[in-house]
Amino acid sequence: MKIRIINSKDMKKAISMADTIEILEKAFKEFSCGNAMVPLRSRIEGEKGTTLLMPAFLKESNSLGIKLVSVYENNRKYNLPTVNGLVIVLDTETGIPLAMIEGASLTALRTGALGGLAAKWLSNKNAKTATLFGAGIQGFSQLEALFAVRSIEQVNIMDRSDRSAQRIAAIVKSFKNSPEVKTDIPVNEAVASSDIIITATNSYKPVFDGNYIQPGTHITGVGSFTPDMEELDAKTMEISKIIVDSKDACLAEAGEIIANKAEIHAEIGEIIAGRKKGRENKEEVTFFKTVGIAIQDAATGTAILTQAEKKNIGQVIDFD
Repeated sequence: MKIRIINSKDMKKAISMADTIEILEKAFKEFSCGNAMVPLRSRIEGEKGTTLLMPAFLKESNSLGIKLVSVYENNRKYNLPTVNGLVIVLDTETGIPLAMIEGASLTALRTGALGGLAAKWLSNKNAKTATLFGAGIQGFSQLEALFAVRSIEQVNIMDRSDRSAQRIAAIVKSFKNSPEVKTDIPVNEAVASSDIIITATNSYKPVFDGNYIQPGTHITGVGSFTPDMEELDAKTMEISKIIVDSKDACLAEAGEIIANKAEIHAEIGEIIAGRKKGRENKEEVTFFKTVGIAIQDAATGTAILTQAEKKNIGQVIDFD
């Protein structure tokens, strides 16, 4: 048995953010049309963090994969990533593992791409100003994906660590045709001036006051992933049309939706497939909530493997 080992540097050579957005567009349409098998993820709560096991199979895409991911907040004390993981891509004919892909980078890529996909379908096309809460790897990935689908002219970056905010700001400023970047704007002012708001934190409490949201705003929430985590407040839930990655997953894990008994309008795949309407006018406030589902990893992992094989990227290990 031979397995291709693909690290984060190899992954960047194999696939782009724009490619990943396109891949997920097809995958979520397939998911919401009933052509995927995605069991709710298994969860192990340890003393120091959470470990998740996430399998998925997409029938039309012929993608089969399993992700093992851990979220350990205390890792910051040791200068280690908070999120670590591994994605295994399997042969759909034989079940033989074909690749092992570094999971934290793949998670950031596919979650960022999903945020970009949501912005593509739900935000106003003339959106110019964005505010990001959470200046970590995932926050940066969200911005990267947003820039791929919208012409953003100003970005406000909010984080409890000024150093983290400044680090992401410096990277964004280095981009060609980069937007104006602010890290010291008051939170309420940033929210009130934003066309798009992204929350990518591990906060258990709302990170801004929903009363400052303006008509036409699109919000993407990617940080909270347990019933007791709420990045957004009741006011935001009240005024928003709510779209999710998976109804079952969000009803089980999305704290904002569970705590406020919020009504889910549609899955993003239903909107892509034309089964439900997305944004219906320029004044609507839309909220896309994702807790992450395994089709993202299976579809993206399979695409990465395909390109890695074509470009001879990664290291092949013979287990025989």
